[in-house]
Amino acid sequence: MDGLKSVDKEFILKLEELIRSRRSIRKFKKDAVSKELITKIIEMGCWAPSGKNCQNWRFFVVTGKKRDEYLKYSQKSWLGIKDYLQQKLKPSLYEFTERFFFTLGDAPVLVFCYTKNDPHERYLTSVGSVYMAVQTIILAAQAHGLGTCAMGAPLEIKEEVDAFIGSERVKGLELLCGIAIGWPDHSPPPAPRQMEERINWLE
Repeated sequence: MDGLKSVDKEFILKLEELIRSRRSIRKFKKDAVSKELITKIIEMGCWAPSGKNCQNWRFFVVTGKKRDEYLKYSQKSWLGIKDYLQQKLKPSLYEFTERFFFTLGDAPVLVFCYTKNDPHERYLTSVGSVYMAVQTIILAAQAHGLGTCAMGAPLEIKEEVDAFIGSERVKGLELLCGIAIGWPDHSPPPAPRQMEERINWLE
C-alpha cells in the first residue's frame, strides 16, 4: 500500500474491527483447510518484527493422521492445568474446555511454534519475536475467515511434544505454544477487556 502514504480511514476501521472480532475458537467445523491457505497465513506471520532481524521462528504444521495422533498428548496436557481451571471457570465452561482438550474442537490444523534462540540476542527478545509472529498469524487467519485458538498447554508436556514433532527436527529449538486452526463452528462472546492500570503514561 506504498507505506500507507495517505491515511485510509476505511482500512483503519476494518483493521480495528478485525482486531476486536478475534476470538479463541474451541469448536471447529471438520472441513479441511487447504495447504495453500495455511502456508499463506504462516508466511504473513513471517512479516512480523524480530530482534536483530533473526526471524528466529520455526513452525511445524500438523494435519491428518498426525493431528489425530496428537490427541492423546492434548489429553495428557490437560492434566497439568485442569485443577486450576476447575477453580477459575464456571462448571459449564470447565466442561466445554475439557472437551476441547480431548477433541481439539475438531480443528483440522495444528501449528507448533518454536524459537531458534541466537546467542547474540537476548532470550526474552527471541521469545517475544515468535509471539509477535504468532499474533500476526492469528490475525491473518481471522482475515480469511478462519478461527484460531492459541495453546500454552503443550508446554505442560514439552519434551513429549518435541518427541512427537521429531527430536532431530526440533534440535536446538524451544517450543513456545501451539495454535489450533480451522473454520469456526461457534461464535463465543468477547471476554471483557481490563484496562485498569494496563496503560501508564510518563510525561
